[in-house]
Amino acid sequence: MFLNNLKIAWRSILKNKLFSLINVLGLSIGICAAMVIGAIVYYDFSFDTFHKDKEKIYRITTEFKSMGNTFSNRGVALPLMRTFQEGVPGVQIAAPFRNTSFSKVENKRQDLSFKNVENAIIADDAYFELFDYDWLAGDRESALSEVAQVVLSEKKAERYFPHTEIGNIIGRTLIYNDSIPVKVTGVVADFKQNSDLRFTEFMSMASAKMFGISDLKTSDAWNSTNSGDQLFFKIKDQASVAVIQSRLDALEEEHKNKAPWAENQKRLFVMQPFTDIHFGGEYSEYPFNNSDHVASIKVLKSLTFVALFLLLLGCANFVNLNSAQALTRAKEIGIRKTLGSSKKHVIRQFLVETLILTSVAAVLSLVLAPLLLRQFADFLPDDISLTVLYTLKGVLGIFALIILVSVLSGFYPAFVLSGFRPVSVLKGQFSKGDRGVRLRKTLTVFQFVVAQVFVIGTLLVAKQLNYVMNKDMGIKTTAIAYVSAPWNDNSKIKKERLFNQIKEIKELSNVSFGDGPPASNNYTSTVLTYYKDNVEMHQQTQLLWGDVNYLDTYNIPIISGRERLNDSIEEYVVNEAFAKEIGFENPEDVVGQFIKMDTMNIQIVGLMRDFNQQSLKSTIGPMAITGDWGRGNYSSFRSIHFDLGENSEQWTNSIKQIEKTWASIYPDEEINLQFMDEVVESFYRTERSTVQLLKWATGLAILISCMGLMGLVVYTTERRIKEIGVRKVLGANLAQLNLLLCKEFLILVGVAFVISVPISWYLIQEWIQEFAYKTNLSWWVFMASGLGMVLVALAVIGTRTYRTANINPVESLRNE
Repeated sequence: MFLNNLKIAWRSILKNKLFSLINVLGLSIGICAAMVIGAIVYYDFSFDTFHKDKEKIYRITTEFKSMGNTFSNRGVALPLMRTFQEGVPGVQIAAPFRNTSFSKVENKRQDLSFKNVENAIIADDAYFELFDYDWLAGDRESALSEVAQVVLSEKKAERYFPHTEIGNIIGRTLIYNDSIPVKVTGVVADFKQNSDLRFTEFMSMASAKMFGISDLKTSDAWNSTNSGDQLFFKIKDQASVAVIQSRLDALEEEHKNKAPWAENQKRLFVMQPFTDIHFGGEYSEYPFNNSDHVASIKVLKSLTFVALFLLLLGCANFVNLNSAQALTRAKEIGIRKTLGSSKKHVIRQFLVETLILTSVAAVLSLVLAPLLLRQFADFLPDDISLTVLYTLKGVLGIFALIILVSVLSGFYPAFVLSGFRPVSVLKGQFSKGDRGVRLRKTLTVFQFVVAQVFVIGTLLVAKQLNYVMNKDMGIKTTAIAYVSAPWNDNSKIKKERLFNQIKEIKELSNVSFGDGPPASNNYTSTVLTYYKDNVEMHQQTQLLWGDVNYLDTYNIPIISGRERLNDSIEEYVVNEAFAKEIGFENPEDVVGQFIKMDTMNIQIVGLMRDFNQQSLKSTIGPMAITGDWGRGNYSSFRSIHFDLGENSEQWTNSIKQIEKTWASIYPDEEINLQFMDEVVESFYRTERSTVQLLKWATGLAILISCMGLMGLVVYTTERRIKEIGVRKVLGANLAQLNLLLCKEFLILVGVAFVISVPISWYLIQEWIQEFAYKTNLSWWVFMASGLGMVLVALAVIGTRTYRTANINPVESLRNE
């Protein structure tokens, strides 16, 4: 029976090639989107799922509250690590570790040297007890128990000791940072599954002092927090969570910062489940210092809704098109019922047809999916792929998707078409019925509501992105670039030589020496104290370090007072926001005042114009710029900033000279030249990916919606062929007939527009709240999207109605 149904279904599909093709395309778009988005969602939910008792593993993060602001650090104070190592009720295993890197690692025996080694941590044996690694060589319980021991990942071991068996690597010596011998005590396999624990080198905790890192056993710096100092632990049971949090609160209170400037600050130790780390937690932080991707539950939910709506649009499109075929299939059904087919048999037949079309659409989707994924390559991690679709899970998922889509798409048409009465159908009376018209109109409105929401959303998101990308941040970003000295070069000599030689390049102007750029994702702050009317005020302030040319380089004017006298004098230039925050109604009055940092009194000599220090999601905060003083032999100046000039043709030559200068001073280091306009652009990476996603979703939604509209047009025009013939005989012209046929469909598009406007407005209002600076939700955006959709609908409707209106009345009325 099934083979017979299959044969008849295939014949029917081939007989109605156009409708079958449109059905397949509509379904394939929805299924393709579901596959690609499903692969992206699966990727982010697949991280670190293989660790034993992962639900019992937690990390502690530090949350700070100051002046009404809240910010978070994924690290903790070192004494808190020690406290957990010594024992906390409810904690089964405590495994602290510290992110680090090495300037050089050498294998003297094979004369190999490796520069700037990253993805390393300092840990003890508890780390390997907490996380599941496959040991290839060495003893897990003692590999990191003593000074000068290191465990390597398999790939790192092969790199350091090429052509050497894993077992023979144990006991070998590596030289770190030119002079520190360390013995290899273990080799672990690299994770084959996705993991945020991308560490490849594990140095023993007892070795920290050898590398100039503060000792965990003796540190008492309760008020110092570094994002690289991580504390993971495993709880005994879920009841332990409250006990541990209570202990953390007590420790926070016991070791609260007693300094006067910290009076208004609050610090909290927060337990973060290991399963939440990949998604950044409440503050969307990167999981670790060496991470380059943080997933967002909010984004993944949005992607899931996009896939769901595109899939529903494809199903709605299928229902509309099959309903439009009702007239052509009615007599077939009537004859089959007359010959003895039951309603159940007819339903089964149509469901088999739907299953075939859906299966073909799924195969086509597998071909289209890589092309769609490629459109988002710039915004996704490099290792995201569609290979999951070809695993057992993927195949089962695709099979379930085919069944689900087949049922959603095919059940209603099969149920309606199987209900035709053979007598009425064979007498030609079916065309006078009105069954399913409301549903088809509802589905068409639904399709255009979704399409309109996507169109309006795309325009408004793009408008906001264009606004923040082009809004004057208060600093010059065009043709401004900077280069930073290697992180491990703490001496002033090479950096100053690099600065002086770059300064001699004639094509460059406004060359300045300082730390980071004025706008970036990095943030260094301190608390400054100001006394006003015998009242002590404490102000959290962002610090910039730069020479006296720094402000000129970025075209930041001093609007009152003067620039600092030189780079080493203890003077501040503050911004307007700082002056307002400490109570000056006229910001210029702050010039000449003294503020206190720790025990030092520092004079404010100038007031600079406000500018945005970060993306326009944030407001302008209090800021001060200072010189290179108070650091002893350590220099805060490590970046050289310069203006490449207006003549872009000279930029290539200037950059070559900079690279040549760099190579002469740092021959073993790679130069990293960064442009300020690229830095600003990187602030809005997520927003640009959102626009890209919306563009594709909009295009696909419009395409599917137009297919559904075409189905309704075909259905309606076929029902009204005789009416049109009569009207033509009575003298109606072509324009009148087109207006008559188009009016009904344009009303549906209009209804969809009315429904979509408040939905779009609400969604955009929710999204745009993330920005401190917002563009206007202009009425013309809504009107333009509505007008555009009307024009698209007219183009689709007109092609069919024009053809129908041109039919000779003799042809349409010959059966009467």
